[in-house]
Amino acid sequence: MSYIRHMNCLRVNGSAVNQISTKDMRPGKAGNPARQPLYAQVRALILRRLIDGVWRPGTMLPSEIQLGVEFGVSQGTVRKALDALAAENLVVRRQGRGTFVAEHDLDRALFHFFHMVGENAERQLPDSRVLSCRYGKASATEAAQLALLKGDPVARIRRVRVLGGVPAIVETIVVSEALFPNIGRDGDLPNTIYELYERRYEVTVARAEERLRAKAAEPAIAELLEIEPGTPLLEIDRTAFSLDGAPVEWRLSLCETRSHYYLAELV
Repeated sequence: MSYIRHMNCLRVNGSAVNQISTKDMRPGKAGNPARQPLYAQVRALILRRLIDGVWRPGTMLPSEIQLGVEFGVSQGTVRKALDALAAENLVVRRQGRGTFVAEHDLDRALFHFFHMVGENAERQLPDSRVLSCRYGKASATEAAQLALLKGDPVARIRRVRVLGGVPAIVETIVVSEALFPNIGRDGDLPNTIYELYERRYEVTVARAEERLRAKAAEPAIAELLEIEPGTPLLEIDRTAFSLDGAPVEWRLSLCETRSHYYLAELV
């Protein structure tokens, strides 16, 4: 089995607003050890504000000069901290406009979280057809994946994803009902479900870990993908995490690979 780790964008719901001052950067302060570079301390403080919801996705951050004055550091230190956050896709730098908190949109879904492409390697976001949205108690495996207790309420979403008019992926998504109350009950499950997490529930997927392996198509899956039973599939086992590192979604995707393949860009 091969393991591929993807580091991407953003945050989980926060209600309390932390007021950050330069005293938060004193040597020995928890989470900001004196040996940590100053720009890394500033990065951690900005990240804390994203987690706490002080700056919501799409919000423009204060200028480098304003942040430097507030944190008691140079503009260059702030710039380096923001560059680090931009490299992690947590913020977006827009020339002549400023720095914005990154948000989930079609481009982010396509280029950061979806890696199946056709033979020509052209990226295309698939259409989705929801098969079911059911609610129940977490199994031992689901609980372990989502840091829940066995028996905690979960929602299970199953859908087929279509690429170029051809069924390409059957996926099962499991989330905590406590974190996403009533998800799917109104039938409103958009194609890019991470946008729903962010906008309705204030839960933003920050990164995802994927584990890949080959698996033979069972008859029920083969029927959905319009292939023969036993056809080799690519199974993508993904756990998605919020900015504070909490697992918020477990997703199993079974992908048809005769006309599609997994594209990972290494830089």
